[in-house]
Amino acid sequence: MSRALKAYLHSLKVMLGAAPGKPAKSDYSEEAKALHAYKKTPEVRLVRLAKIREELADKKPSYKWRKWRWASIILINLMFVVSYKFDVQLVEGALTASRLVGFHMADLNSGIQITLAQKTILTNVVIGMVTVAVLWWLVGGRAFCSWACPYHLASEWVEMLHLKLVERGWAKDIPLHRGMRAVLYVVFAALAFITSFTVFEFINPVGILSRAFTYGLTLALAWVGLLLLIELFFIRRFWCRYVCPIGITYSLVGSVSPTVVHYDLNECLHEGECRAVCLVPHVLDMTIKGRATDVNMDIGADCTRCGMCLEACPTGALTFKVKGLGGLL
Repeated sequence: MSRALKAYLHSLKVMLGAAPGKPAKSDYSEEAKALHAYKKTPEVRLVRLAKIREELADKKPSYKWRKWRWASIILINLMFVVSYKFDVQLVEGALTASRLVGFHMADLNSGIQITLAQKTILTNVVIGMVTVAVLWWLVGGRAFCSWACPYHLASEWVEMLHLKLVERGWAKDIPLHRGMRAVLYVVFAALAFITSFTVFEFINPVGILSRAFTYGLTLALAWVGLLLLIELFFIRRFWCRYVCPIGITYSLVGSVSPTVVHYDLNECLHEGECRAVCLVPHVLDMTIKGRATDVNMDIGADCTRCGMCLEACPTGALTFKVKGLGGLL
């Protein structure tokens, strides 16, 4: 098995909940072994530590990627509201299922749930799923989560407050096993098939928020509020990290995308700033000193393409790239 294929399969395992862990010695390329050994020499270590101190002292984050993402989420969801309120028929429906200037669009997980519940293949659902799959395949990773999902935005705002409360001892950060999300993915799929009812869509905060923005407030928002309270006081990013099957679906599609976040071991100082800001830090495990199995690697399937690691990295070791075209940023 090639090293690239092994790395890809490993990223899928991590996405499904496996701990990243330190690779086996046989997983490392000769170039990576030599570079890791070189970075461990006393001379290079002293230079590296000096550069880290210098870079961190001069660090002035602009949060440009966060601003672009927030603007994207607000704009995408505002399109539904404006189209409905002013009857312009630009976008009809909600994020779970819609029509964009007449073209069917269907969230991949919603389409799967509907197909399992009705036990039949609906042409419009298939067309919508293929359209959406191609779109997010081009962008890559779990980009839907960080660039379009309204609950993700609300959860991100709550997370910022949650971290401040934890520092003051007013909230807890209880970690759960990430594999719970994969188990629930199967559970929700089985429930749809057995009950002929899309159980997940009934509790899906993404659909609830999307419909509420466009068609008005409902009691279902109380469920969304409860989830956010759990994330505020007890479990950081509870829904996105441990429950939501939508992320798994988009991870699988985006895992073979031509658009990737690329890691260059040569440029990395291993100071950990990228992991500190990452929404899914397990995908950046290779940035830990001694973990990268090759000199050049692509970030794994669970990456949300939020771009925050690119801004946090002081040396440019992380960049957006399109395979065959080279670097973007």
